[in-house]
Amino acid sequence: MNNTMASKDTKQYAASHKFARIAPRKARLVADMIRGKKIEDAIAVLDFSPRRGAWFIKTVLRSAVANAEEANLDVGRLFVSESRVDEGPTIKRFQPKDRGRSHPIMKRTSHIHVSVDVR
Repeated sequence: MNNTMASKDTKQYAASHKFARIAPRKARLVADMIRGKKIEDAIAVLDFSPRRGAWFIKTVLRSAVANAEEANLDVGRLFVSESRVDEGPTIKRFQPKDRGRSHPIMKRTSHIHVSVDVR
C-alpha cells in the first residue's frame, strides 16, 4: 500500500469572510485568478485588478498569510492552495414602481474562503 499521501505533514492555513456584500458570481471571477499562485504573485494580481471583488479577496488572503506567519512559516514558500466563493443568504428588498407595482431587488452575499499551503 502506498502511503505517500499520509507522509505529507503540511497544514493548510485558512481564512474566510462570511456574509461579504458582493455577489458570488462577481467574486468568483477574482478568486479564479489567484488559485495556485504564489502569495507575492497573487497579491500583485489583486492590487492591479480593477474588479471590486479583488479588495475582499485580498483582505482574506492577507489574513490567511498572517495565520501562516503565526506558525513561523516562510512566506516566500507559500502558495494559494484553495480560493473559493460560496453563496451566502440573499437580502430581499423591493423597489416601488409606477401604478402601485414593485420590483424585487436581490442583494446577494458571499462566503469567501482562502487557504494557503507550503510548496
